[in-house]
Amino acid sequence: MKDTLKHRGMRNKLVDVLIEKGIANESVLNAIRTIPRHLFLDSSFEDHAYQDKAFPIGADQTISQPYTVAFQSELLEVQPNDKILEIGTGSGYQTAVLLKLGAKVYTIERQLELFKKTNIFFNKMGYRPKSVIFGDGYKGLSEEAPFDGIIVTAGAPFVPNPLLAQLKIGGRLVIPVGVDEQIMTVFIRKSAKEFEKKELGSFRFVPLLEDKN
Repeated sequence: MKDTLKHRGMRNKLVDVLIEKGIANESVLNAIRTIPRHLFLDSSFEDHAYQDKAFPIGADQTISQPYTVAFQSELLEVQPNDKILEIGTGSGYQTAVLLKLGAKVYTIERQLELFKKTNIFFNKMGYRPKSVIFGDGYKGLSEEAPFDGIIVTAGAPFVPNPLLAQLKIGGRLVIPVGVDEQIMTVFIRKSAKEFEKKELGSFRFVPLLEDKN
C-alpha cells in the first residue's frame, strides 16, 4: 500500500472535519494531515481510513476515531522533546501522532499479537519510539519516570495511582475514566501531592485491561 495524492486529499478533508469539531492545535492538525492512517489499518478498510471512525485492528482492539486521537493529543499539550508515556500502543497511529509532535515516546502494549505486529510496522515505516514495551499499562514505566505527559488510549475503570506518581510536576495525564462509557479526564500535577482535575465530555473506548496477554 502506498500513500498517494488521493490519500493526501482525503486527509485534508478529514482535517476540515476535525476543525469543524473544534480541534484547533495546528501541530496536531498537521500531524493528522501528514500521517498515512490507511497504512495502520487492514487493507480491507483502506477506503474508509479517512472517515472519522474507529476500526477493529485485531485482538479485540480498535484504532481510535481520528477526532479522539486529535482531542487527546491536544489535551496533552505536547512540546518538542517532551517525554511521553503512552498506555496502549494498539495500531501505533497515536504513537505516530506523538512522534510527529516531537515527543520522545515510550509506549506499552499488553496484547502480544499487537505488540509484535506494531513493532515490525514501526521498523518498516521508520517510526522511532524510544521504547515499545510488552507489559501492563496499569503499572506505567517507573524506571523511565517522571514523564511530561501520559496518555491512556483505553477506558480505565479507575485512575491507576502509578500513572499519577510517574508524572513530573506540571505534567499531564490524559485518561478516559469509566466502565461502559468514559469521561475524558485530565490530571495536571501541581505539586508532589496535589493534582488539578478536569473532565471533558464522554467517549467510548475498549477497556484498559490489567496484566499481559
